[in-house]
Amino acid sequence: MTIFIGGVRGDELVTTTAARTLTGRLLTTLPSVRAFAGRHRWFLVVLSFGAALRLVAMIGYRPALWFPDSYTYVVTALWPRPDLVRPAGYSMFLRLLEPFHSFGLVAFTQHLLGLATGVLVYTAVLRLRGRRWAGALAAAPVLLDAYQVELEHLLVSDTLFAFLAIAAVVAVLGPLTWRAAVTAGLLLGAATLTRTIGLPLIAVVAVCLLARHRSAPGRAGGRWLAGVLVAAALVPVAGYATWFAATYHRFGIVGSNGVFLYARTMSFADCGVMRPPPDLAVLCDPTPPARRPPSQEYVWAAGSPLVALPGITFTRETDGLAGRFALLALRSQPLDYVASVLSEMARSFSPGRPVYPDQAIYDLYEFPATAPPPPTRAPAMAGAAAAERYEDGPIGTRIVEPYAGWIRAYQDVVRLPGAALLVILLLPPAVALVRRRRGGGAGASWALPWMTSLALLAIPAATAEFDYRYTLPAVPLACLAAALLTARQVERSESA
Repeated sequence: MTIFIGGVRGDELVTTTAARTLTGRLLTTLPSVRAFAGRHRWFLVVLSFGAALRLVAMIGYRPALWFPDSYTYVVTALWPRPDLVRPAGYSMFLRLLEPFHSFGLVAFTQHLLGLATGVLVYTAVLRLRGRRWAGALAAAPVLLDAYQVELEHLLVSDTLFAFLAIAAVVAVLGPLTWRAAVTAGLLLGAATLTRTIGLPLIAVVAVCLLARHRSAPGRAGGRWLAGVLVAAALVPVAGYATWFAATYHRFGIVGSNGVFLYARTMSFADCGVMRPPPDLAVLCDPTPPARRPPSQEYVWAAGSPLVALPGITFTRETDGLAGRFALLALRSQPLDYVASVLSEMARSFSPGRPVYPDQAIYDLYEFPATAPPPPTRAPAMAGAAAAERYEDGPIGTRIVEPYAGWIRAYQDVVRLPGAALLVILLLPPAVALVRRRRGGGAGASWALPWMTSLALLAIPAATAEFDYRYTLPAVPLACLAAALLTARQVERSESA
């Protein structure tokens, strides 16, 4: 039966009413969208250009770029087991995407994380009432730096780690609630299981929160919430350490701390000064420190005294021996160690981009002009076979021109110079000092991202060595700290 209302069929009336409602909503929404785009136009321009860069990289280099560590990550993803050298967080990220059998999807997801990191930085500045232009500038390096785009296209853990660490810091900027503390703690725990450098970051963030609580004693429960953050972070870490202990019968999240610290001390260790006992003397290198290779060679190179020992380098006994040697070097030559750490940190701020630690590693951070050759070392070859199973097909990188050439040309000219990073890092404490001397509110909202950025630069220099990819996660936090200098109203209210 058809019902007519005012000469119009009922079903036509319903359709007409729905269309009018939808049209009305669109007409109401469009001005809001235009107003939003107008308010955030500079950031949206930067974000759009960053997305276009990543699209060009994905089209030009299919499906992704490989790093020597990539094969180990894939093996752990397919056959979950704690690794002695790296925690398995990134491997579990790969495992989540394994049903799709696409390293291209992995690279795409990492590019999304890079874009999301830029959004986090921008929204954090706005949430603390910073200037929109400052937020757009702070997000620009992570969105537009060609080396950041290349790192996202590499199958390594750094992009995931950076996103987790920055998200944790952003979660506890501003008023601290128990939900924010739990969220930040879990994010830091996940970051620790992605890269071990996340473990000291838990302490850095907690100390910054305690310091902020002391400067604003009216905030109830600040100490308790800092404890909540630490507890939330340590829950996943303790769970992973239990799994590690069940596998290797020693508690930890990796089994290589002693080995890497030994390699770090070999940049200055002098056995003539240390006078090690006979069991440690086998790890001495008679080569003068100034003529020694980069620290990483003492972990992997066949000529390393540690690698020359019988058995696998990362056994409990070998790792313990290396750790004892390293601690003796630190006790015997503390000033040499400090000088070495400062020298490694200074590489982050070099005006150019000198080759380091060697040409092979340096080239891995450049978009290649020719397809990289397949691995030739036995462990990597086994990992490549696992990667073919993951991909369900060949894994070689296919270079597609002219898109690959476009992103290579872009990489030749667009990056954040090390000297610029140094200026960005020096800016917040310098401005805060000037404001305090003038009697104005110096504020402290910049301190947490600034300290975290500094820690991300210092910890690798203190425990391993400088690497260009280790610098990149520190950049967004340094930029965020500088941008928060514009959040003057909030800073005054927080310090009141």
